[in-house]
Amino acid sequence: MRQNLHTHTTFCDGENTPEELVQAALSLGMDSLGFSGHSPLPSDDSWTMTAEGVQRYRAEVERLQKAYGGQLQIFLGLEQDCDSPSPSAPYDYLIGSVHRLTKDDVSFYVDESAASFSRAVETLYSGDYLAAAEAYYDKMARLPRWNSRQIVGHLDLITKYNEGDRLFSTDSPRYRAAAVEAVRQLARRDMVFEVNTGAMARGYRTAPYPAPALLREIRQAGGAIVITSDCHSAAQLLYAFDEAAALCRSCGFRETLVLTEAGFVPQPL
Repeated sequence: MRQNLHTHTTFCDGENTPEELVQAALSLGMDSLGFSGHSPLPSDDSWTMTAEGVQRYRAEVERLQKAYGGQLQIFLGLEQDCDSPSPSAPYDYLIGSVHRLTKDDVSFYVDESAASFSRAVETLYSGDYLAAAEAYYDKMARLPRWNSRQIVGHLDLITKYNEGDRLFSTDSPRYRAAAVEAVRQLARRDMVFEVNTGAMARGYRTAPYPAPALLREIRQAGGAIVITSDCHSAAQLLYAFDEAAALCRSCGFRETLVLTEAGFVPQPL
């Protein structure tokens, strides 16, 4: 099956409407497509859906499910930020994610821009990037489980601007200890880890999230994976899926999961 479950639309910070993405998926010969709009955040709707927008999003995806039945299987999902209110209605699946850290009552996004991230770490953590990473993974490890079909979103998002370890060393014992503990905690709760090519598509990384060392830890912990593109435009629907699959194989994985009406099922890589 050719499937992408991490897809953003004009209802949040994506460039295309849901129907435009459905048409693109059909042209690529995809079997199924999952929409995952950003959940509302009480303090910011510049890149998330509003509460009212969630209702319109849900209605549009349900309309498309009926309109394209028999041509493309469409799933209604949500990228549920850990700082958002819990979902008030059912979804086919959720992508749990951490985008924001708070220290001394000051919040910042770890993925907004390289400048804002560095400024926040210098101001709030006295330039100790490893302390920020430890705080991030501690929050990730405590990600709530809202749904039986739940995916862990971009596990090591804290490294978005750290290509080549230019800000901090991902080989540091402090970094590895925090990241590995998060992997183990999440794997114990039987969450599915996404291998996410979104930062590659936008030129920030040369490899997917998570990094190979963390993929091997996920494998060792018995975690399952799905490959996603964190799509924000139609051109990104299947971005670098072949490269991601090759990386997963090199880290010991022999199968990935795909979502069906019956739940997640394995398929060979």
